[in-house]
Amino acid sequence: MDYRFQPRGVCSQEIQLSLDENGVITACRFIGGCSGNTQGVSRLVTGMKAGDAIAKLEGIRCGPRPTSCPDQLSKALKLALAEK
Repeated sequence: MDYRFQPRGVCSQEIQLSLDENGVITACRFIGGCSGNTQGVSRLVTGMKAGDAIAKLEGIRCGPRPTSCPDQLSKALKLALAEK
């Protein structure tokens, strides 16, 4: 399943995800944002179960912001799993 998410409160403009039938992340790509950080997060979560990634990323903040690109990824994953 392919999923696109519009993050809020962060520099990235879009998160593109693919999940397999078991809820494993097969692809993750951020459009915009801090390139090195978002590429690193994408590579780390690829191959991980979406639920495990949510548990690790949810609530991460970026400086004074109440959210971050990893936190927004957790939100995207929750929505993608709900649509599954």
